[in-house]
Amino acid sequence: MSAESQVQNILALRAADVRVSDGVNLGDALSILDEIEPDDTYQLTEGAEPCRLALDIAAEGGIRIAEGTGAGQPGAALHLDGALVLMAPDGQTMDAIVLVEVDGNTEIAAIYLLPLARLAPRVAYRVVSKDSAAAHRRFAQVACVSFTRGTRITMASGAQVPIEDLRIGDRVLTRDDGAREVRWIGQSTLRASGDFAPVTIRAGALNNENDLVVSPHHRLFVYQRTDRIGAGKAELLVQARHLVNGETVTRSDGGFVDYFQILFDRHHIIYAEGIAAESTLIEPRTLPALPQELLDRMAGHRSARAHGLDVQKALLDRPDAIELLRRASTR
Repeated sequence: MSAESQVQNILALRAADVRVSDGVNLGDALSILDEIEPDDTYQLTEGAEPCRLALDIAAEGGIRIAEGTGAGQPGAALHLDGALVLMAPDGQTMDAIVLVEVDGNTEIAAIYLLPLARLAPRVAYRVVSKDSAAAHRRFAQVACVSFTRGTRITMASGAQVPIEDLRIGDRVLTRDDGAREVRWIGQSTLRASGDFAPVTIRAGALNNENDLVVSPHHRLFVYQRTDRIGAGKAELLVQARHLVNGETVTRSDGGFVDYFQILFDRHHIIYAEGIAAESTLIEPRTLPALPQELLDRMAGHRSARAHGLDVQKALLDRPDAIELLRRASTR
C-alpha cells in the first residue's frame, strides 16, 4: 500500500448469493451491470452472509483489494461497475453498487453486490433502474461525514449556530487551530436507510448537553485521560456507527434526512453540540461526491489524518463502550 492510499473495509454479498427469482435472467446469479435486466427480481439465497472486502483506495482513485481481506485476491483491481435502485414489495427503494474484481489478465474474477441498506432474506427486490455513472458518487457519499439539520456548531465567539445557518467566511472554533473560516458548506437530502441512516448520540452519552445526530461514518474525537478501552493512545477518532448500543446511541432507519458537510482549508476537529467531531475531509474516496468547482478551488486542501488513532470496531464491540469513553474523557 502506498503512502497516499488508505485501506477501508466494506461488507458485500457474493454474486452467487444474489440470484434472479423472476424475470429474463431467472435463476442466474448477479452479473455485470450490462447483463442486469430492469424489472428482474433478485433474492438472497438461503444462508447468504456478507463477506468483508478490504479495499486499498489510491490517491488517484483506483481501488485494489488489500492484504488481510476476507474475500477476493489481494492486489486485484476492483471496479465500481454501476449503481442499482432496487424496490421491495412494500414499495421501499434502496441503492446498491455492483463491484467487479478483475485479475491480472483483466478477466473477471468475481462479482459482488454492495447494498447501501439491509437486504432481507426471502424478499424479492425488483430492479427499478441501473446507472453506470452513479456508482462512484454513491460510494463516495457513504464516506462523506455529515451533520444533520439543527446541529449547533460552536463559533469562534462561543455562540452556538445551527449548521444550516452557517455561511462561507464564518469563523468556527477548532480544537487545534483556534478560529478558522468556513470555505464550503454542502447539503444533500438522502433516504435514511442502511449506510445513510443517521446515528443519534443522546444527551449526556459523551458529556454532551443535547443530542448529536450525524452520519454513520462520522468520526468523533475523544481524549482519554485514562485508557479505559485499551487503545494505547489518548487521542482517539471513533466512528459513530461503532458506538450504537440501542439505548444511548441509536440509528434512525426510515424517511429522509438532511445532511450537511462543512469544509475548511484543512481537516479540522470542531465542536458540534459540545462534542468534538471531524469536518469534511477531501480524500480519494470522497472526491466523486464533491462538486468539481470546489475541488478546483480547494486544490491545496490538506488532508493529513493526524488528529488521533482511528479506533477499530473490535475495541468498541461491547455494550458499555460509550460509557467507558465518557468516563475516560471526564476530568
